Amino acid sequence: MRVIIIDDHALFRDGLKGLLEQRSIEVVGSASSGEEGIELAKKHKPDIILLDLRMPNMNGLEVLSRLRDETASIPVVMLTTSNEESDLIKSLRSGAQGYLLKDMEPDELVGALRDIEKGKNVVARDLTDALARMVQGETTLEDDEGPFADLTPREREILCLLAEGQSNKLIARNLGISDGTVKLHVKAILRKLGIHSRVEAAVIAVEQGLRKSSSKISKP
Repeated sequence: MRVIIIDDHALFRDGLKGLLEQRSIEVVGSASSGEEGIELAKKHKPDIILLDLRMPNMNGLEVLSRLRDETASIPVVMLTTSNEESDLIKSLRSGAQGYLLKDMEPDELVGALRDIEKGKNVVARDLTDALARMVQGETTLEDDEGPFADLTPREREILCLLAEGQSNKLIARNLGISDGTVKLHVKAILRKLGIHSRVEAAVIAVEQGLRKSSSKISKP
């Protein structure tokens, strides 16, 4: 099995790399940022990508969205300290194939990765009840209602700016990201909303009052 680790904590990356390699799992790359991790994933095409949720600049959900757009066939597993039900739901809705916790026993982690390699979806044992509620439709997310349920926090933020009539270049400057990154996010927004133009996206945002609630958007 070949994996890539995307995590902003160097000590954790190094420790996890050693742990996995002791158990015959090859770590073909490790990255401290989302952008670096995406490039490594495209270059090495690993069997599994291990992704942290809480990262600066581009958080795990934003990285996950990019990875689903650019490396759709590679399973992405969130490996995080967060046992929040909302984080689990957002991650799975965004395309993660697994959601594991950093305090798992090493052998349990490796076993979960082996299952994911076989095509299974795996969630940490402590969160199986939350997963069951999600599957049964009992769980709702206060901030993810309506047509925007599948959008990441960054995508919702960009959609708000689209609704204000901002160009990609202006959005990029306001958010401190590249034009190319904005284009990828807009592409993902259109796909998730099932529409074909940024004008349609802006209209939906205005109709749903997203511009008014943009100040409430939080980034996990």
